[in-house]
Parts: sequence; C-alpha cells; structure tokens
Amino acid sequence: MIKIVSLFLIGMLVLAMFGRLRLPGQKHLSSRKCPSCGRYRIGKGPCSCRKT
Repeated sequence: MIKIVSLFLIGMLVLAMFGRLRLPGQKHLSSRKCPSCGRYRIGKGPCSCRKT
C-alpha cells in the first residue's frame, strides 16, 4: 500500500515538473494575440475588432 502511494506521488511530481517547462513556441503564440481584444490573430491581416 505504501509502495503504491509513493509511486503515485512520484508520478505526480514528474507531471508537475513537465507542466512547469516552457514550450519553445509559447512566446510566439502570445505575440500572435490582438493587443486590444486578446483574441488570436489568424493570418497577416488585421484583427476583426479593428475592421469596423
């Protein structure tokens, strides 16, 4: 029983460590957001909130 609990806790620690890692494309994705509305821009054109 103690072995199962300890393996579970070790597994959770490993998952937490992977969750803290930054993926290489995160900065690029955050720069693709519209500064005024926060939605992701698709393509090279302006955001739909600025078209009006």
